[in-house]
Amino acid sequence: MDSTAQRAPRPTGRTVAYDPSSAASPLHVRAAAVLEAAWTGTSTVPSRGLYPHQWSWDSAFIAIGLRHVSPLRAQTELETLLAAQWTDGRIPHIVFNPSVPLDAYFPSPDFWRSSTAGRAAGAPRTVQTSGIVQPPVHALAAWLVHLADPGLSRARGFLTRVYPRLAAWHRYLLHRRDLGGGGLVSVVHPWEQGMDNSPCWDLPLSRVTPAPARSFRRADLDHGSPEDRPTDLDYGRYVRLASDYRDRGYADGPGDFAVEDPAFNALLIASEHALARIAHELGAAGSARQDRAERLTAALVERLWEPSAGMFLCRDVRAGELIPERGVSGLVPLLLPTLPRDLAATLVRTVCGPHFGLGGTTRLVPSYDLLGEAFDPHRYWRGPAWFNTNWLLERGLRLHGERGRADALRKGILHTAGASGFAEYVDPYTGQACGATGFGWTAALTLDLLHDRPAGGRNGVTAIDDDQGRGPGLTSSPA
Repeated sequence: MDSTAQRAPRPTGRTVAYDPSSAASPLHVRAAAVLEAAWTGTSTVPSRGLYPHQWSWDSAFIAIGLRHVSPLRAQTELETLLAAQWTDGRIPHIVFNPSVPLDAYFPSPDFWRSSTAGRAAGAPRTVQTSGIVQPPVHALAAWLVHLADPGLSRARGFLTRVYPRLAAWHRYLLHRRDLGGGGLVSVVHPWEQGMDNSPCWDLPLSRVTPAPARSFRRADLDHGSPEDRPTDLDYGRYVRLASDYRDRGYADGPGDFAVEDPAFNALLIASEHALARIAHELGAAGSARQDRAERLTAALVERLWEPSAGMFLCRDVRAGELIPERGVSGLVPLLLPTLPRDLAATLVRTVCGPHFGLGGTTRLVPSYDLLGEAFDPHRYWRGPAWFNTNWLLERGLRLHGERGRADALRKGILHTAGASGFAEYVDPYTGQACGATGFGWTAALTLDLLHDRPAGGRNGVTAIDDDQGRGPGLTSSPA
């Protein structure tokens, strides 16, 4: 792929994201204001203080919500991210803003050294990025952004320009990251999966020798309580994995950490379904992508489903074993339209049972097993509830006919988002805000749920059938 091709068009002036009508709810206005304040002119930062650059899956979720207030800005959000794609197809997990001081975030551009260490893998020369990736929500986001204003999308050639880049991204994952040989994608760093310090990583991380604490300075502790953040020991292991990967020139292959994660692969499958819809919109056949999505779903079930746990588990590729920890990642495949019906029913029972407590003991679905030894309601991904995973589960519940549970979860998400000041994550029992407030994807997904209000027989999530009667599952009607 030519790294100079299909650059994001330069925005002409500062567009106003949202001019609220008198009918807009106060929550809608507040959420839109969060995104307006975080807009840089070409993308949206997750948090001005804690995360001052562009993050990959954050931008995808932000675009999904932003499409309701400014479809043009939502398109630009994705185009800016894709302009930093490497020629091997990977979409980096961070695109650095050169105007932000180096000490504002660690690991900074001088740690990743993308333009030099990533040269063989095709890192861009004109922008600094990280060298790892994040979950592939992007094709799904692009399709939903298109649906928000198809006329604008077609006039700008939005899908025509992003489709080749999204296809290259999926090729990279499917061809370079099948490290277990079973057809699924492996992550090579916990940051790639997005649920950074989940207890699901403890076992494979235990093999990693941590970098010395004196070799790095954690900027995240300047903006959050140490009790809510990953420990220094975990961080030392993250740094070691990242520096080793960098020193290999970002070449993919067996290493100290390789995990097949259910959420990462489920989001790839959902995005394959979305790419099929995009291909159809552009006049091409999407049947091959639909078939691939179904093959990946079968591989997901074969390799990661654990009947005794009632959910999907992560697989430690190096050890060749499932990791016996229940994380919210193992529930995310509920969003898949061709998931076997009995497995979907089992996932619903699990999410509502004692391990996750939805509809009973918890306000929102926690990130980790309530009964697990490592559960902590405030420490990052070791127990708190996150809004993006709850949004995915709300969509999945609705898709599989669990309308009452989906309605209740939607109500809980909206109430908790507003009451917490659009927190990064919350205590799953009380809804107490943790991490940053005014967080980008929390505000964006609040907007999406407000827009897709269930009423009059419309469930807010529709499976748009293709020629074979199969749908991408996680879609919504155009505004």
